Amino acid sequence: MQVEEGAVRPVLNRLRRAQGQLAAVIAMIEAGRDCKDVVTQLAAVSKALDRAGFKIVASGMRQCLAESAADAPPMSEEELEKLFLALA
Repeated sequence: MQVEEGAVRPVLNRLRRAQGQLAAVIAMIEAGRDCKDVVTQLAAVSKALDRAGFKIVASGMRQCLAESAADAPPMSEEELEKLFLALA
């Protein structure tokens, strides 16, 4: 599966942001920062990863539906749901 061209840049930006936030979480833990600060930053990492994942899945679903019109057998609703819920 390839991510749609229009979705690549936003996905990469979100993943890079999450990477930076995760590095900050690690540094915060190593520095003995307050639990509340660490959890807040960790929640931001999680949200950035979720958004990137949802964008990838949405792009993939559109691609799967478009390909199903060709020779490939269409994905069932259950298969699409399973793919989407893998991120939940």
